[in-house]
Amino acid sequence: MTATSGQKKEGTIVRLIPLGGMGEIGKNMCIWECDDEAIVVDAGLAFPEEEMLGVDIVIPDLEYLLSIRDKVSAIFITHGHEDHIGSLPYVLREMTVPVYGPGLALGLTRRKLEEYGLKLPVGSERVRPRDTISTKRFEVQFFRVNHSIADAMGLVIKTPVGTMVHSGDFKFDHTPIDGEVTDFFTLASVGDAGVRCLICDSTNAERSGYTGSERLVGEELEEIFGNAEGRILFTTFASNIPRLQQVITTSQAHRRKVAVVGRSMRNSLEVSRELNYIRMPADTMIRPEQMKDYPLEQLTLMITGSQGEPMSALTRMSRGDDRRLKIIPGDTVVIAANPVPGNEKLVYRTIDNLSRLGAKVIYGAEYGVHVSGHASREELKFLLNLVRPETTIPVHGEYRHMKAYFELAQSLGMPDKSILLIDNGDVVEFSAESARINGRIASGNVLVDGLGIGDVGNVVLRDRDQLSQDGIVIVVISIDGDTGEVLAGPEIVTRGFVYVRESESLLQEATDRVASVLASDSDRGTTDRGKLKRKVRSVLSSFIYDKLQRRPMILPVIMEVEDS
Repeated sequence: MTATSGQKKEGTIVRLIPLGGMGEIGKNMCIWECDDEAIVVDAGLAFPEEEMLGVDIVIPDLEYLLSIRDKVSAIFITHGHEDHIGSLPYVLREMTVPVYGPGLALGLTRRKLEEYGLKLPVGSERVRPRDTISTKRFEVQFFRVNHSIADAMGLVIKTPVGTMVHSGDFKFDHTPIDGEVTDFFTLASVGDAGVRCLICDSTNAERSGYTGSERLVGEELEEIFGNAEGRILFTTFASNIPRLQQVITTSQAHRRKVAVVGRSMRNSLEVSRELNYIRMPADTMIRPEQMKDYPLEQLTLMITGSQGEPMSALTRMSRGDDRRLKIIPGDTVVIAANPVPGNEKLVYRTIDNLSRLGAKVIYGAEYGVHVSGHASREELKFLLNLVRPETTIPVHGEYRHMKAYFELAQSLGMPDKSILLIDNGDVVEFSAESARINGRIASGNVLVDGLGIGDVGNVVLRDRDQLSQDGIVIVVISIDGDTGEVLAGPEIVTRGFVYVRESESLLQEATDRVASVLASDSDRGTTDRGKLKRKVRSVLSSFIYDKLQRRPMILPVIMEVEDS
């Protein structure tokens, strides 16, 4: 018996430790550990929630991973979405291990790493369906699944205590655009041989029935293109290559030229074209500056901005901020994506602005221009019955999705103890006899703001929230460093608090209050700057709240002047 046979080996423990993707949509990442080796599955990011003011992206806490970096032998990527590859630059700047993944995922990763001055580590390989990568303790086989990006894979992970199946992000599309259906044969084969655990996508576990085929979007596009009289502006997730392929094909059929606007869209198409994941006829594609040479009814723009991102091309056009591209009355704008939770306001504001400028905006489920990339309840049942795992763990979902998956597995006869609901940082131990949660490691979010990684925490976010709501009041005072005598001030400066010209009397009264504190017998002549700051902050905070019921950030600045 070899360590990678997938058969149960007595006395061995295999540990599964998720760093992200549990109870949330995003930053998918988990570690498999056995003895002196560890492998990583996916390394994603998440986008900031509404209260994370100023934050650009969120990545998993990598502290535990870096503490075992000498044990890590490989990183396995299931597909090329940001929530599965987005934190790779932050991992690979700290450790050098080979990355294995589908061609499109590695192509997008390579382009991303270049932005950080990094390269894919030596030994990294593009894998194809049914390819197997063997390490010291694990044997990982890739299998084809369908998703909203080309070249998506699941994993069969053979370990010393049995076979684990990681579904990846998936749905069962029997009419995919690229003709590549899910590899049911591999799933059935491993199911017959015995599966210890199925780690399963739970995003759509609340949704009944089956998820629609991507080809349904193509049928709707045909109708939209047939009825449009002016330009068509089409936006979706830049990584949804099958959908972009349908836009190109439909444009060609309707004798329209296609221009690509937006960096992420252009990058995705360039990588996909280089790797032959998309067909882009040379006579169909034009540069944006060539659009002036064609009638409006012969133009399609594939453009970024499906999530209302403030700096995206479509959002700038909706505000009239783009000097080169303007919305023209009669334009048809197709938004072929649902808003990610937290982005609803941005998306609907963009839709309103586009409508005001005279565009016809097509969006939402009623138009059929978007289908999910995740399996619904009947597909999840099918997978569970096909694989027949001893244990199952829902991933890639908020808690309500994972709970819905738990109940679905129950309905198929799985006992409660065989369905594990886990959190980021939980340690799941698999032995020859059992699977159980046994302990936790440190986990959480690391916030990336510009070039700063992890230097924005709860205190900074709390300050930003306070500043955004009530502004800041700065009190500047100069004192003699020897005697404590007030030499200048107090002078009050405000930002985001009140309009100074209309509130002169209020600010003068506030200044007088602070001056009276400084002149009081108890505080006159003190050089204890900490004591002075606390007194100033206290009296000013009480005064402002009594007058305005507001709590701005109050920042006393005490400057000591020394005699020369």
